[in-house]
Amino acid sequence: MNPFWTHVVIQTTLKKKADKANKEKNYSKFELAKGLWEFKVTVVRHIRDFFIITLGIFSAAFGFKGFLLTNHFIDGGATGISLLISALTPVPLYLLLILINIPFILLGYKTLGKGFAIKTALAICGLALVVATVNFPNVTNDNLLVALFGGFFLGAGIGLAVRGGAVIDGTEVLAIYLSRKLGTTIGDIIILINIIIFSAAAHFLTIEIAMYSLVTYLAASKTLDFIIEGIEEYTGVTIISSHNNEIREMIINTIGRGVTVYNGKRGFGKSGEAKDIDIVYTVVTRLELNRLNTEIEKIDPHAFVVMSSIKDTKGGMIKKRPLKH
Repeated sequence: MNPFWTHVVIQTTLKKKADKANKEKNYSKFELAKGLWEFKVTVVRHIRDFFIITLGIFSAAFGFKGFLLTNHFIDGGATGISLLISALTPVPLYLLLILINIPFILLGYKTLGKGFAIKTALAICGLALVVATVNFPNVTNDNLLVALFGGFFLGAGIGLAVRGGAVIDGTEVLAIYLSRKLGTTIGDIIILINIIIFSAAAHFLTIEIAMYSLVTYLAASKTLDFIIEGIEEYTGVTIISSHNNEIREMIINTIGRGVTVYNGKRGFGKSGEAKDIDIVYTVVTRLELNRLNTEIEKIDPHAFVVMSSIKDTKGGMIKKRPLKH
């Protein structure tokens, strides 16, 4: 192994220092190889996050300058506050994006950690820089198109930033903090914040602009959910049945999905006693859910099936496997 890489691995990944007497520690080949692998994974992840956040910054900036700014439409959250103040005062948007989000960055440092706060600060500064220096064409003056597509590109930008481990709108950081303090849900706090913002827009701008801005917010929110939750919406399915082996084979060979089988006990049986049983768990897309239920019905119409929504997945046999013929 190259001495430079060995040094980097030991210093940045293994983080095993010499003891208090500053004596050198000899690392085994396994430790060095593991450290190098962890270092590579970390570097790749940081490069990936940088690319995704950069893409999000340009998408949000295009939503601002290509659609929303010329019509004085706003969005919810910190970006909405920035757009509203920008429409009412001569203060430039790029400066407001930084100033409005500073408290949220500090709150993020306290709530979610140093790494998140640094990424968020860099992302917001990057967005401000792009808004200040890059010229985007004014795509359309049609109010409905401005609201829909401005919200789409802004929501995509915010969602991509979240995918990269940062935010360019600090409202959710505040919502997380307040939910922990007040015991309310994050969604309730975000709704309350946005009601205040859109009420202010109706008062200081016009009711019509506030209504179009609400359309912008809805378009941005839906796009944000789409980006964060993924293109395919997955459903986790837990199946409890005495025909668990047949159901397992059906999922693998007919549906083409992977399964997990774990041991459990029926809490109440016909005899009144707990009974050991294998529980089958699989993850399918919503388009496959109806077919899965039909196949389960064929095997065991009395099977107990529990379905739960899954935001995203990683690893395992998520993609379709080749079916046996």
